[in-house]
Amino acid sequence: MALVEVELPDPRRMRGRWAAFAAVCAARGWGDNCHADGPVWHYDDGGGNWADLHLIGDRAVLLGHDHEYSETYYATSAQYFEEPETDLLAGAPQWWAGPVRTTLATGAWVGFVYGFEDGGWLRAPYDLDDGFDSVNLPAADDLRCRELIVEFTRDAPDGVADPAAVAALVAADADVTEEQVAAVVGRSWDVAAGTAAARRFRA
Repeated sequence: MALVEVELPDPRRMRGRWAAFAAVCAARGWGDNCHADGPVWHYDDGGGNWADLHLIGDRAVLLGHDHEYSETYYATSAQYFEEPETDLLAGAPQWWAGPVRTTLATGAWVGFVYGFEDGGWLRAPYDLDDGFDSVNLPAADDLRCRELIVEFTRDAPDGVADPAAVAALVAADADVTEEQVAAVVGRSWDVAAGTAAARRFRA
């Protein structure tokens, strides 16, 4: 079966958004929600819905799960819910499997698996809702990222979240300064932690 194209930006274009949101989360003290751990970039919404991007040289694997809307039951989740299994690796090259195995070993359920190579994203063929859209990954969409940053900084005592400041934080592409973070979250939050979190996406 032929793999299906997925309309997503390449990882390099995601990095600035992912790092900017990670900066805000870390500054607020919510660093576990969004961070880079070596070649793995993590995002979760705090409600059990998540996505991880695994960088593998010039390739990448993006996988995750939405506990309400992922209708694709794979491996352990198919067994647990006694549902027909959707083979998220059907037709996929072998290098997709490593991140999936690593994730399943933690006990997590996987609802979608996308692979990036040669400038494009692909997934296995299926007609079910895999939950990716409802995860609302801020790194996948510029508008979503900026809206979420504004939402997360609304109650910062001296935060501004001016659109130009948010745009500059994203445009820094993870090479952010404390001044850029402070321009969004103010100085009452941990600006140094936010800056360090963003820069880890360059490591």
